[in-house]
Amino acid sequence: MKIQTQRWIDRWLGQLLCALLSVWARFAVWLRPAQPLVREPRHILVILLSEMGSVVLAGPMFAALRQRYPSATLHVLQLKKNQEVAALLGLAKPEHLHALDDSAGLGLLGDIWRVGLALRRLPLDAVIDCELFSRISSLMSYWCGAPVRVGFTPHTQEGLYRGSFINQAIPYNPYQHISKQFLSLVDALESHAMPRNKAAPVRELPSDTGLAVPFEATELQAYRTKMLADHPALAQRKVVLMYAGGGLLPERAWPPEHYARVAQGLCLAGHAVGLIGLRDDAPLAAELKSRINSVLCVDLTGYTRSIRELLMLFHGADLLITNDGGPGHFASLTPIRTMVFFGPETGRLYGPLGPRAQVLESGLACSPCLSAYNHRETFCDGDNQCLKRIAPDPVLADALLALAMPVAQPS
Repeated sequence: MKIQTQRWIDRWLGQLLCALLSVWARFAVWLRPAQPLVREPRHILVILLSEMGSVVLAGPMFAALRQRYPSATLHVLQLKKNQEVAALLGLAKPEHLHALDDSAGLGLLGDIWRVGLALRRLPLDAVIDCELFSRISSLMSYWCGAPVRVGFTPHTQEGLYRGSFINQAIPYNPYQHISKQFLSLVDALESHAMPRNKAAPVRELPSDTGLAVPFEATELQAYRTKMLADHPALAQRKVVLMYAGGGLLPERAWPPEHYARVAQGLCLAGHAVGLIGLRDDAPLAAELKSRINSVLCVDLTGYTRSIRELLMLFHGADLLITNDGGPGHFASLTPIRTMVFFGPETGRLYGPLGPRAQVLESGLACSPCLSAYNHRETFCDGDNQCLKRIAPDPVLADALLALAMPVAQPS
């Protein structure tokens, strides 16, 4: 299903369903008053439908849940296309990972019914809805049958209407990093204070994700050997990976000509450049290779067949230069240094965690422009000046400096 179609359905049908369900929930609470969270919850559901990078930023939240409720079984509800990351990171056991397939409308409706019934049979003690603007996640939080429902509320702010049946709601704060706000959702499980997060403890921005994907040294060496055999130009050189695609939101992409300029400078300095991405990014990679015109630049789009292979590729490289998106967050699980471009969204809210990531922003007055209040629809019509004005030569200088530093180690 196209993203614009999803937005239209979510905005109009989603708001209507949330309003109707809110009326129903108000009457239902008279018949069965809301119950506080039991001291030792048995089953807790976390709803994370958004992009795969958000799963990495939610790592500290999962660590906090396990520390606070060690005997609870954690369940995760995601879109099917994003489920690989949760399984790889071990956020929950495979049998506790639940998925909705949004590739077709009727199939999605069927999944909502099937998954909702399965969750109601557990039964759940609490659900944490991590979404900011998705009405489907809000509806699922009620349909799953959990008596304690935690999520974000706009309070008196315009937009973001997701019903009034979230009974442990905290205000969404557009000035705090999303990882801190995920932690606030954990605090809200047992909070009844007003304002809704008044009694929550003071939280610092987590220094890292708290997540790891274990690899055997022999596995990493075997993958690197295969990579160098397939692409000899990368051998005996420092390798810089570049992700120039914009994914579902092309306005997040730094201009191809800027990437080409940086890649040319890196190749002239004797370093190798690998262009990464999905198979759909192959035409963009071909355009970049023609601009760069160096044997030290190789096309790696479609080379990795899974997120696990992507992480092994990161282990075998020295620097990642990327647009805002999943690769920058996945890189934080490995020793690689990263340089991440932000413009339509901001690193102050969504930047990768950890000391090895450098956020690059222009600071234009209109940036960031994508938020929970406008359904992530920009008004720049593709002319993303916030990224175009990040000049390539300073980026090249920073990249060369990063490559000259000692090899980074995981924190």
